[in-house]
Amino acid sequence: MRTRLANSLIAVAVWPAILGAQSAAARLPRLPDGKPNLTGLWQSLGTSDWDIQDHGAQAGPFYQLGAIGAVPPGQGIVEGDEIPYLPAAAATKKENFANRWKLDPVIKCYMPGVPRATYMPFPFQIIQSQKDILMAYEFASTNRLINMGKPQEAAVDTWMGTSNGHWEADTLVVDVTGFNGMAWFDRAGNFASDSLHVVERYKLLDANTMDYEATIEDPMVFSRAWKIHLPLYRHREQNARLLEFKCVEFTEELIYGDLRKKPAK
Repeated sequence: MRTRLANSLIAVAVWPAILGAQSAAARLPRLPDGKPNLTGLWQSLGTSDWDIQDHGAQAGPFYQLGAIGAVPPGQGIVEGDEIPYLPAAAATKKENFANRWKLDPVIKCYMPGVPRATYMPFPFQIIQSQKDILMAYEFASTNRLINMGKPQEAAVDTWMGTSNGHWEADTLVVDVTGFNGMAWFDRAGNFASDSLHVVERYKLLDANTMDYEATIEDPMVFSRAWKIHLPLYRHREQNARLLEFKCVEFTEELIYGDLRKKPAK
C-alpha cells in the first residue's frame, strides 16, 4: 500500500514537469518537415569575446580613452572555468595574452573561426532550408555552410573549418574540422592548432532563445576535451537585419603602416 501511494505521489509531482516540457516543445517554431526552425538574426550577450574565462575589468592599450577603452568584466562560458592546456601550450597562451593587442587575428580583420564567431559582439544570421543551413556573420562578412547531407571531409584547412550537421531530436549538432589553426577563441589569447575539432549543439529553448554548447578537442594543445556554454537571443526589433562590417580597410595602417615609404631627407 505504501509503495503504491509513494508511486502515486511521484507521478503527481513529475507529471506537470512532463506536460510543461511537451508544451514548450510544441510551441517551438518548426519547418514543414517538423524540424525546429532556427532561421533568424541571433546574438550573444556578455564579454566572452574578450575572455572566455572569468575576468575582471582592466585598462585597455590606450589609457587616453579612459573608460571607453577599458576591458569590461565578465563571467566565463567555460565549464568549470578551466582550460586544460598542455604545458607548452600554456606558455604560448601567456605570450599571446602579453601581445594580444597586436597578435589577435580579429584585430587584423581575419575571420574569427568557430566557436568565436558565435559570441562576438556582432549578430549572425541563420538561414535554414530543408537541405542545408547557412550561417552569415556580420563581422568581416564571414559565412559558413553547414552540410546536412552525407558528411564531407575538409578539402582544405580554413578559418571557419568544414561543418557537417545532423539532428538529434530537436538539437542541431554540427561537427566542425579542417581548421587552419590561426584563429583564437578570444582577445585573451586562448587558442588551438589545426588539429582542432569542435562539436556544436544548438537547441531552441523557446521561439526567441537558443542554448549553445560547444565541445572542444585538440590533442596538440589540450590534455582533454572541454566545453563552453551560453545562451543566444533572437533580434526582435522592427526590420532587424544583418548589416555590413567589412573591416579590411580599417586595418591597413595596422598591418601595412610600417611599409610606407618615408620621404628622403
